[in-house]
Amino acid sequence: MAFNPMMFMKIRERLTIFQQQHPRVMPFFQAVGAQSIREGTVLELKVTDPEGKSYVSNIRLTADDIETIQMMKEMNMQQ
Repeated sequence: MAFNPMMFMKIRERLTIFQQQHPRVMPFFQAVGAQSIREGTVLELKVTDPEGKSYVSNIRLTADDIETIQMMKEMNMQQ
């Protein structure tokens, strides 16, 4: 898959808008990431639609997951 710089710029722009509209999300991820992201940690995601129906899923982080997260952190620091 080829790297598309224009798509990357659009994604960065959308992330900026997301952060402005939801200012508590990034500090939450930063706090959790600094203290709890290690092998064996369980991440759970719950989504509730406007009608009230809930969907829940979770994953237990592996060493590969931690490596991927670390790479994403390093990419973010280079920007």
